[in-house]
Amino acid sequence: MTDADRLDATFAALADPTRRAILARLAEGEASVAELAAPFSISQPAVSKHLKVLERAGLITIGQDAQRRPRRIEAAPLAEANAFLERYRALWETNFARLDALLDELQGKPPKAKN
Repeated sequence: MTDADRLDATFAALADPTRRAILARLAEGEASVAELAAPFSISQPAVSKHLKVLERAGLITIGQDAQRRPRRIEAAPLAEANAFLERYRALWETNFARLDALLDELQGKPPKAKN
């Protein structure tokens, strides 16, 4: 899988609110499928499908603890997505600063000092 494919899979997996909620839960520690399914009003097989998407994207892994197979969050794909987004942060911040300056100008406020 290429870097672009991994990034696509990560963003596709994160597009669903149920999967984001599952990741938020796993950020607190490993959990079984039953534990992950408990807060949702969907079936356990539906939760399992969400888990498979997260697993294919590399966002979670399956552990082995006797008879239990807990899921664990994997940080690397999230770090890659964050790095991708960080490349655009400076652009956004510059545009927001220009917008702030324009709004101040339109409201007759003096320009703010640059840091």
